[in-house]
Amino acid sequence: MERLIVLDTETTGLSPKNGDRIVEIGCVELLDMRIGDERQWYINPERDIPQEAIDIHGITEEMVKDQPIFSKVAKPFLDFIGGDKLVIHNASFDMRFINHELSKIGLTELKDKRVIDSLTMARRKFPGAPASLDALCRRFQIDNSNRVKHGALLDAHLLAEVYVELTGGNQFSLALESGVQSEKAPVIETFETGSVAVTARSWPVPQQAKEEHEAYLTFLDELSDGCIWRGSGDSQSQQTH
Repeated sequence: MERLIVLDTETTGLSPKNGDRIVEIGCVELLDMRIGDERQWYINPERDIPQEAIDIHGITEEMVKDQPIFSKVAKPFLDFIGGDKLVIHNASFDMRFINHELSKIGLTELKDKRVIDSLTMARRKFPGAPASLDALCRRFQIDNSNRVKHGALLDAHLLAEVYVELTGGNQFSLALESGVQSEKAPVIETFETGSVAVTARSWPVPQQAKEEHEAYLTFLDELSDGCIWRGSGDSQSQQTH
């Protein structure tokens, strides 16, 4: 089973080198492209939070003054992400902050090689198109109406859906129980053509569509001597269809 961690952070500003700190971390687990567990940590940044940052994520000093500092959440954070790959949008931003916080308390920094940057993926797949998280939600018709303010856990959930779409995995339901096949999941068959084995995916038709199609064929039957699409028909008729 493939396990990925979709991750996002909210901060006091743009640069850890200038003293900016993390105020929220949100993580969502993807197990074989299905949403699993999640974690959220609000963090006391041990400094003020500028108004321009509050305007973005809505997290005030009052909200985090009684929250743990980063050193207290580092272990549960690292335990949750384990050694699995991290999916992050504009990963260099979040990685700079996380590694800065880890190095401050003497812990090993996370390696860039374990990171999948969804922003880079989107720009490669849709060159020249907007690639922000909001833009990708619009492209993939993902409901982000609750995103009045940025939020690490909220954004991680949205990014999980976006990532599934970016990787072509939208045929699988994020909410399925493990091992249960969706109507959207493909049936994969292998057959021989000459000396070459070909793998093909056929997509099951939803039951509602089957019923609507059957009703339409019944309607055609009533207007004609019989609908050729119901039976085998002659080969010439089927070829022209």
